[in-house]
Amino acid sequence: MLKIYFVRHAEAMGNVLEFFQGRTDTEVSDKGKAQLELLAERFRDIPIEKIYSSPLKRASDTADAVNRHHGLPIIYDSELIEINGGVWEGKPWAELPVLYPVEYDLWKNKMEDFYIEDGEKMRSVFERMKNAVGRIAAENQGRTIAVVSHGCALRNYLCYAAGDSIEHLKDVGWSDNTAVSLVEYDDDLVPKIIFKNDGSHLTDDLSTLAHSDWCKYEDKSKEVSR
Repeated sequence: MLKIYFVRHAEAMGNVLEFFQGRTDTEVSDKGKAQLELLAERFRDIPIEKIYSSPLKRASDTADAVNRHHGLPIIYDSELIEINGGVWEGKPWAELPVLYPVEYDLWKNKMEDFYIEDGEKMRSVFERMKNAVGRIAAENQGRTIAVVSHGCALRNYLCYAAGDSIEHLKDVGWSDNTAVSLVEYDDDLVPKIIFKNDGSHLTDDLSTLAHSDWCKYEDKSKEVSR
């Protein structure tokens, strides 16, 4: 049986300064580095055989932590990258409802239809992640592997893995930084979520979402496992 551990990247400066990161290649924060220490210990005894990662630095640093006790080659896959935020890139979350009220309302209330100028449609992210992980799964039947990606990208894939259409994307919830989800696949590569968005390796002071305002419209207790 194929097992894939999906990991969201560590806290980065976009999370700290609360601006839209998307494809912006930000550095991991000091808290993010502490999160990575705990993540590395979590993966110490998990028998992973391969690691795939988004090429952005915050993801590659996280993949290095997952790999610390394994010494595996890391495969960087551009299809695992975060949504392209177009004109939202680098803009503070607090300004988005004022500058882009229509698009922000979609992001908040009808995510499946979100699209911003010069950016990537949410439906494209859903298809991209479904296809990328499907390809990775087909190449790794019978293995235990890790995939490191981003909050929005993983949210889309976990929606698909739950057997839901993109119209249920808002129900998935955000994961904390370095949170882990486990998905198992049968012989036909049909996914089954074993657990999702689990940040139990983090101490309360190292949680990002517990101290963040940017996703205050979310019910943090619903999906973020502590």
